[in-house]
Amino acid sequence: MDVSLIQFAEQVVSNPILAISVLLTLGVIFVNGWTDAPNAIATCISTRCMNVRPAIIMSAVFNFLGVLIMTSINSSVASTISNMVDFGGDTHEALVALCAAMFSIVVYSVGASVFGIPTSESHSLIAGITGAAIAIQGGTSGVNMDEWIKVIYGLVLSLALGFAIGWGICKLLTIVCAGIDRRKANSAFKYLQIFGAAAMSFMHGAQDGQKFIGVLLLGVAFCNGQPDLTDAVIPVWLMVLCSLVMGVGTSVGGEKIIKSVGMDMVKLEKFQGFSADLAGAFCILLSTVFGIPVSTTHTKTSAIMGVGAVKRLSAINFSVVKDMMLTWVFTFPGCGLISFVMAKLFMMLF
Repeated sequence: MDVSLIQFAEQVVSNPILAISVLLTLGVIFVNGWTDAPNAIATCISTRCMNVRPAIIMSAVFNFLGVLIMTSINSSVASTISNMVDFGGDTHEALVALCAAMFSIVVYSVGASVFGIPTSESHSLIAGITGAAIAIQGGTSGVNMDEWIKVIYGLVLSLALGFAIGWGICKLLTIVCAGIDRRKANSAFKYLQIFGAAAMSFMHGAQDGQKFIGVLLLGVAFCNGQPDLTDAVIPVWLMVLCSLVMGVGTSVGGEKIIKSVGMDMVKLEKFQGFSADLAGAFCILLSTVFGIPVSTTHTKTSAIMGVGAVKRLSAINFSVVKDMMLTWVFTFPGCGLISFVMAKLFMMLF
């Protein structure tokens, strides 16, 4: 399947359900850029390496580049998302269920962002399409466990590996820089921290952008009467569209998220912020290459906790960590249930 921008626009105009699905998906991408992408620059701002507005602009640019460049090189995450569930052979109902899944993500993500708690759009997306697939298939037969198991791998990878690599990099820098003048070290790490934030933003775009590209392609496939994405080719215009919407979402801000992740959870110095960013970017790169969908929020937060643990565990504000963990735990059943109910309702209405 290969769809041009003109063909896509014609299908959106002629098919109201596809139009709703596309608008909701783009809305989710926007919310992702607004609520999730600020995690990438939180430490850079909290260590005063950059001011908020310049950091947000930088993050928007590198999110754009991440979607565009990484998807061209390796689109395995998009394939994982699109193959994770089976909506059945009725492509009209499948498109309606996809709309319901996107609607549930917007509702869940916006609600959580009001309280300044980082959400995981990755897990919301997975929960949303899973809940919709269960609704349309009347059971778990619509869930492809061979692909869904990668979500579990992603949880372990983001939590355990993010913490371990964050701790390891920070510990190594502590030893290497022990005899270096503190002011010179801070001056160097200021620029390294900016580089680390750019790398995190790039990988956020690469990982999360692909997930929503997979959803948009599914919607187009359903509109054309195809139940899956066999022989699908990701067009450049779709990469550009997703990256632009995510970049605009990032430019809106997300100051509450920045405060929760970069300032409230653990107080960081410049070398610690660089350690967290480098660890997070590496873990996300590894996951993206192997087609494992991970939460960029999970990964960055785990890396920050690993960095904080180098000094002492008490340096971590566990009340903030607890709030985040509770949000993550409720994402799958909460967003999945909303999606299930909305899918049933949408199928009755449409």
